[in-house]
Amino acid sequence: MGLPVVHFEIVGADPARLRAFYGELFGWDFDLGDASTPVVSRPGEYGFVHGGANPVPGDGANGRVPGINGGVAGGAGFRPQVLFYVGVPDVEAALRQAEALGGTRRMGPEPARPGPGALVVGHFADPEGNVVGVAGTA
Repeated sequence: MGLPVVHFEIVGADPARLRAFYGELFGWDFDLGDASTPVVSRPGEYGFVHGGANPVPGDGANGRVPGINGGVAGGAGFRPQVLFYVGVPDVEAALRQAEALGGTRRMGPEPARPGPGALVVGHFADPEGNVVGVAGTA
């Protein structure tokens, strides 16, 4: 098996409206705060979705398995997009490999805060223009 999808984001210019929409549609609850970096969302506008609080049918305990964590975010000036993050051991190496394979780096690596073990994220566009995130530690 390859590297796992570890996080998703839904971004737009009006994150409060998006949170209301997805909260009503899917029953999601949000913990409002800051994104790992202001490049991802305006401060205070990141609505974190806890995957464990939103289990889905499956072969786990009680016939349910946890979903993945995610966020609904953005703010004025943020481009609407939906993306997922793949967990990687080295964000810079993953971005370089994406470029070598015909992708285009869009962001990163961006550390959440300086120091060892900090979350680091990056974005790249695949050869068709789809934007994908990678996440790991510094």
